[in-house]
Amino acid sequence: MNWEENKFLFEPGTVEPENCAEGHHIIISNNQVVSPKDSKVWRPLTDDEVKWLDMEILSKHYLGQYDDKPSFVYEIPEQKDAPGEHGFIGLYGILGQVDPHLFSVAGRAIQVLEWHRNHRFCGRCGAENTQHDVDRAKVCGRCGLMAYPRLSPCIIVLVTRGEEILLGHSPQFPANMYSTLAGFMEPGESVEQTLHREVWEEVGIEVSNVRYAQSQSWPFPNNVMLGFYADYKAGEITPDGVEITDAKWFHYKDLPNVPGNSAISGWLINNYIKQFEK
Repeated sequence: MNWEENKFLFEPGTVEPENCAEGHHIIISNNQVVSPKDSKVWRPLTDDEVKWLDMEILSKHYLGQYDDKPSFVYEIPEQKDAPGEHGFIGLYGILGQVDPHLFSVAGRAIQVLEWHRNHRFCGRCGAENTQHDVDRAKVCGRCGLMAYPRLSPCIIVLVTRGEEILLGHSPQFPANMYSTLAGFMEPGESVEQTLHREVWEEVGIEVSNVRYAQSQSWPFPNNVMLGFYADYKAGEITPDGVEITDAKWFHYKDLPNVPGNSAISGWLINNYIKQFEK
């Protein structure tokens, strides 16, 4: 997958345009999106589909223009059944099943609602926040503190040694699933410092020749994955036993179960392998 394809397919926005005909509508309850009953894969609802729904709207937010059409997200109360005989599906359920740019719009919708729910009141003085006129921000009328949507940057790195790649197994993975190493940035760290620290903490090795590859929004719940390659430098693999329970060198022709290309971890693996298959 080329993460640069159609990079202008979505144009973020906060001010709703005057003409909102033929829009995309994403309805969310308890972090699940409403899926049309007559669609085999998830898509936003149309104007007509939303028009006839009997639903209580807790909040509505303009997201921007997707495919030259206005896009909105609606928050509805938590409920067992979706409105209008539609269905509910979580983000993981549509990952890899829809166009990645459409998935990013759904992820954006989830994150905007999370931000809206978590910043109703000022975190400094406790006063009620209001919506900024232009920015995607909440403003405290008492002390002036502004709260923007939270983004948590993470590094994700494929460590390589010639035709071998280093993959780790997390306790949250299925038995035969292995993936690249990853970790959150700490305050005061550079991205490069985070990468070296995380690799050392998780598997006990040193790396060199760190090079940036790609990034991906990962709305679970609000991460930004910064993808890198790095060469093995020194050390013996020693999993930390907490975040990584097993780690091994795998030849690119003999890999375990790894993530697909819809995740940047799978893209890093497959993109590296391409050089040996020419």
